[in-house]
Amino acid sequence: MSIDRAVFAFAGIVILASLALGWFISPWFLLVTAFAGLNMLQAAFTGFCPAAMVFRALGCPAGAAFR
Repeated sequence: MSIDRAVFAFAGIVILASLALGWFISPWFLLVTAFAGLNMLQAAFTGFCPAAMVFRALGCPAGAAFR
């Protein structure tokens, strides 16, 4: 799995988990969804993503977006 796919999968898990926690536990968990969305937006323009750095350190091969 490349870094790009790992980042997309991780972002999807974070968003779905925060939506579920927001529905069942507290609406404050929706802030996690907002944070994930803002992080994806800034990564689209800057190419910097902290999750990509973690996946690179874990040994995922480079992708088209994050090298």
